[in-house]
Amino acid sequence: DFLLHRLHRPSQTIGNKTHGLTWPCSTDKPGHMSDKGVFSHVLRRLHINMLNRPTTSALSLVLFGGMLFYAGTHIDVRAAAGGITAPAAPQNAVVTAPSGVKSANVFVDTTVGAKGLQKKERYQSIGMKGVTLWFTGFSGSGKSTVGKRLEEVLVRDYRKHTYRLDGDNLRFGLNSDLGFAKEDRTENVRRVGEVSALFAESGVIVVASLISPYRADRDKVRRIHEERGLEFVEVFVDVPIHEAENRDPKGLYKKARSGLIKGFTGLDAPYEAPLNPEVHLMSHQMSIDEEVRAIIKALAARGVLTATENTPNWYPTLIPPDGGMHWEPPAYSTYSVAAARQFPQVLLNDIDLQWLQCIGEGWAAPLKGFMREGVLLQTLHYNSMLIDEFDLTGNADFNERKTNFDDYSTKLQMGDRVDMSVPIVLPITAASKMMIGNKKQVTLIAPTGKPVAVLTDPEIYDYRKEEVIARVFGGIDPDHPYIKEMLKSGPYLLGGEIELLERIRYNDGMDNYRLTPAELRERFVAAGADAVYAFQTRNPTHAGHAYLMQDAGRQLNAMGYKKPLLWLTPLGGWTKSDDMPLDVRINQHKVVIEEGMLPADTVMAIWPSPMIYAGPTEVQWHCKSRRNVGARFFITGRDPAGIKRSKAKNQMVVGGDFYDGNHGRYVLQTSPGLGEMKILSFAKVVYDTKDNKMKPPVKSRKSDFLSISGSTMRALAKKGAPPCPDVIASDWEETKPCIPNGFMVERGWKLMIEYYQNPTDQKWIGYSRMMSEPLISTNGHFEKKGIFGKPSFELYFKDAQGQTISPWHDLSLYPEGEEARTVNMMVEIPMGRMEKLEVNKETPFNPIKQDTKKGMPRYYAYGVPFFNYGMLPQTWEDPDKKDSEGHMGDGDPLDVMEIGSKQLETGTVVEVKVLGVYSMIDQGEVDYKIIVINKDDPLASSLRTPEDIDRTVRERLVDWLKMYKTAEGKAVNELTSDRMEGPLKAMSIIKETNEYWREGRRSKLI
Repeated sequence: DFLLHRLHRPSQTIGNKTHGLTWPCSTDKPGHMSDKGVFSHVLRRLHINMLNRPTTSALSLVLFGGMLFYAGTHIDVRAAAGGITAPAAPQNAVVTAPSGVKSANVFVDTTVGAKGLQKKERYQSIGMKGVTLWFTGFSGSGKSTVGKRLEEVLVRDYRKHTYRLDGDNLRFGLNSDLGFAKEDRTENVRRVGEVSALFAESGVIVVASLISPYRADRDKVRRIHEERGLEFVEVFVDVPIHEAENRDPKGLYKKARSGLIKGFTGLDAPYEAPLNPEVHLMSHQMSIDEEVRAIIKALAARGVLTATENTPNWYPTLIPPDGGMHWEPPAYSTYSVAAARQFPQVLLNDIDLQWLQCIGEGWAAPLKGFMREGVLLQTLHYNSMLIDEFDLTGNADFNERKTNFDDYSTKLQMGDRVDMSVPIVLPITAASKMMIGNKKQVTLIAPTGKPVAVLTDPEIYDYRKEEVIARVFGGIDPDHPYIKEMLKSGPYLLGGEIELLERIRYNDGMDNYRLTPAELRERFVAAGADAVYAFQTRNPTHAGHAYLMQDAGRQLNAMGYKKPLLWLTPLGGWTKSDDMPLDVRINQHKVVIEEGMLPADTVMAIWPSPMIYAGPTEVQWHCKSRRNVGARFFITGRDPAGIKRSKAKNQMVVGGDFYDGNHGRYVLQTSPGLGEMKILSFAKVVYDTKDNKMKPPVKSRKSDFLSISGSTMRALAKKGAPPCPDVIASDWEETKPCIPNGFMVERGWKLMIEYYQNPTDQKWIGYSRMMSEPLISTNGHFEKKGIFGKPSFELYFKDAQGQTISPWHDLSLYPEGEEARTVNMMVEIPMGRMEKLEVNKETPFNPIKQDTKKGMPRYYAYGVPFFNYGMLPQTWEDPDKKDSEGHMGDGDPLDVMEIGSKQLETGTVVEVKVLGVYSMIDQGEVDYKIIVINKDDPLASSLRTPEDIDRTVRERLVDWLKMYKTAEGKAVNELTSDRMEGPLKAMSIIKETNEYWREGRRSKLI
């Protein structure tokens, strides 16, 4: 406590900085522990306590000869008189004094604390390993120059505790009694080697710069380190003697040549060059930055900078992901698809699937699942989450545990915080919550009906939408595109760790551009890059974007990088409806690279995240996910992730920019958690009419510059504007007759024109949306047209002779010779599939088509259908006829929900047993839902009335019918009754609508 008080106390001496403290040993006293024993007992506690100081990011402590040591200025502090009473001293390992030690009554204390603080735990606690870098070479070779620069880089850029022991400086103190005779040189090296080992053991990177001409002396220092299990890296700063003499920074060679200095290394005293140095610097052929990078690479390979073992080959060219050097994304599940289907199923929409991909592939490290409530709270309040990479606090799995609001342990606060600015959550419905119950696994289903992942140990909690929206977006605009998606989602959130069943593929022709973080790292290493700089875009690339990327490359070359690699990362996830489609952007980026506007070795890979338009909050996520892949530099321009406010009246501000255009890049540059990543920030660039290039504006010739906004570009493309002449007319701002030369490569501009003149063409792919093949019956005859998953898809029915027939009019309602309660059902939507397929009444022969909304295909979004959905042929709910309660028909064939145990393919015609009916009221119209079961289903014989149907199934049917449209932002449906009416009522409705169909056909209304 006395020590902690001294170390924590603010004073003139200690202040807020890390300082050294020494405690001289006193003699043992009866009933008390010796000072050495005290230190052995308290050091572990002291070490951990000091690590919890916010101002102490790299604290190292060593017990040596009864002295507490940590790097910095030393202050003598004496213990209170009388000693410190303590429990029995821990058993110390006793090692005989090594040969050469003059005193025989000394012992080596190899334990620290009752449990023994090991080097590994020390290093992991401070996030680095101790090491001695032993620089050797001629005087004037550059040892001190490189050492100084290395120390600056390690401390300033990497925040690693580094200390330089310069041979000349040490001769003023530690070695002031030594000369330059051979035996003195040997002792000089030995002393510095011993001190270096102490520093290294404490977790410091020691930069020891000594000529140390004799190989045997250097080898002895190496053994000192090896015997203590310490890293020793010999750095040979190699220059020819004539080069060192030409440099002669201290004038020593001149003095030696004149006879003023005798026994000068390299002239009249030998220098024994290292035979196998760990780092060999040809100093006269390398720049100082190249030398520094070579040493840092050697440190990284030994895990010195990260306190890890088995450093991967991509470090330090690429930086580690949040979570640590060896963090890995969730493993693929061991469950088969068939096994996964036995768990409760939760439907994902497009956005959910994209977030799942971000988690499963490692873009969201260290997140391993959809956020539990505790992680969400950390994200909302701190834009970060706590981690314990090495499990130093016993809480490495903290974020994977169910949130416990009764656990107020603060131990995890000693962990690290990593950036996490956006909520990656999974909304679910009340029905899904009920279905999950207390199950331990949940299967996540893609919009195509494909099982894609298993979520374990589910945690369900309230979706406090207003709180999340306010904190993430900084305002509540109900017409903000992503906020609209949030508001129509379910009232609960499902958290838990995920395992992908297989790699997520969208089958849209662009999967070859969807590389995982692991694949990208391999690509970067294979390209021989010495740095990767990333640029994120959701727009076509024009000369303004190209300027940012080109200038970023120039900046990296100026920093000394020889092969910086540009990584172009177009956003592939959900975007608002008026953003440019993904496939157009990908093709345009390809052309821009091919035409030379960007470097030929540019790596283009789709980033899977959805866009949430959250300005400064979101741009931190953009940066973090690229850092998780290894990018050391991230380019940001003006107004990243910005958006306009809507004109909705119920908000404090109407219209205008949601965020200030400068805030995003400012926040990004000052955000916590950047680690080793550097931000390359750019202000707005404009078009210079003098040289037809984009660049920052020059105030002195303001009239020479044009600002070409996105809306201007879209308008020009829509009217097919041709390239401007070399000299742009002075009235261009008013007339805008052409696209300025050099603004975009010609082939890229043609793609813009093609899209903006045909924006509603069904061929465009707006964003990553999983495509699949239809599940079509093999027992019928069909003709497919168009692309499944697009409005162009049509499925026509054929008879045995190959003639096209109508499934509505040409299939029979009643099977021949069957009992009165059996009818023919034609399946439109198979159980477990989300595509909203239906017989089209307007198209000749009534093919099955996908329902659309505003030109986009519709999918079930409320949940996974647990029934086969279809229609009864030769029925019609006449819109001119009223039922007994005055409701008109909806003008469609009767809808059928088959509740058997087997999935039935689209187009299947199956005999079904009628069990009952629900009457749904939609805008004054009645929409009957006939409930049936496949006549051949195992349960068919035991089901005759609604009461025979399992109560849970009936409850799920009612919930579905009422709620399924709410996932599209619509109101709750109304049923005339939650109680299913029986088979007699259902059969009377079938008979009545069959008569309406006959009348409609006779009168040619249908």
